[in-house]
Amino acid sequence: MTGARPSGRTGKTLRTIGRAAAVTGAVGVAGLAYASVIERNWFRLRRYEIPILAPGSDRVRVLHLSDAHLTPGRRMLMDWIRGLDAYEPDLVVNTGDSLASADSVAPFIDALGPLLDRPGLFVYGSNDLFSPQLKNPARYLWRSSKTDYNKRTVPDLPWRDLGAAMSDAGWLDLNNHKGHVKAGTANIAVAGIHDSHIKLDRYEKVAGPADRTADLRLGVMHSPEPANIDRFTADGYDLLLAGHTHGGQICMPFYGTLVTNCGIDRRRAWGLSRNGASWLHVSGGLGTSPYAPVRFCCRPEASLLDLVAAP
Repeated sequence: MTGARPSGRTGKTLRTIGRAAAVTGAVGVAGLAYASVIERNWFRLRRYEIPILAPGSDRVRVLHLSDAHLTPGRRMLMDWIRGLDAYEPDLVVNTGDSLASADSVAPFIDALGPLLDRPGLFVYGSNDLFSPQLKNPARYLWRSSKTDYNKRTVPDLPWRDLGAAMSDAGWLDLNNHKGHVKAGTANIAVAGIHDSHIKLDRYEKVAGPADRTADLRLGVMHSPEPANIDRFTADGYDLLLAGHTHGGQICMPFYGTLVTNCGIDRRRAWGLSRNGASWLHVSGGLGTSPYAPVRFCCRPEASLLDLVAAP
């Protein structure tokens, strides 16, 4: 006995569903190819002018780098970073997550190239200490990656070598430290904290009023947690720089960032905003985890911040 054949109407419905499924699958494959091959390597330089200096001050140009998540084979990214020296920044600030491999220190330092000859500052991110792990990349939609570090206590990446290479070039290590740096004609008071995402931030080590005699006061962190942002603002820091969010990495047209992977709100997941009396700039970052190598409606970026005299 054979099964009954579907009616003409039922067969037409099934064919329609089949075609829709095929189109949806094709669109999904095309979207994934775009996000992983094209947009992931479509680097851009965002430019901002911030009226933050005293009247009559010379411009100070700050290059903000973050979240390269570098693996040695990413030549396009390395060459693009090196080329940023052509913009002649007065100060380079790296807000962490530079590595994604134990073999990435030398390639990252090579990518910085002539930028290392300029004044610079740096803090670490969690991925400078701990290597990326294979996991469901969609998990970030409903949970923070912070919990992934609960059982990881021993770093397996050469973060000390990374820090030594930048420090040897004259860049200032701001992981729970403060100090001063000269950029252009400006004397800048700086303070920074280690990554709150892995509970290594110690704001109490840099706490206290920022130096009011300096021309500018700059606070640096990897993850833009609101509590730390507010502490920097309360201590009188004029400009705060952070990374970590990747701008959301996967964004939706007409909606924007889906999640920030930290406590900051979606509206401030990347770009320039105000936090009380301070300016806050969160970099959308340059890279991705090698296990989630996609960006969608969220191009990889560095930022050039032209600090100018307030009117």
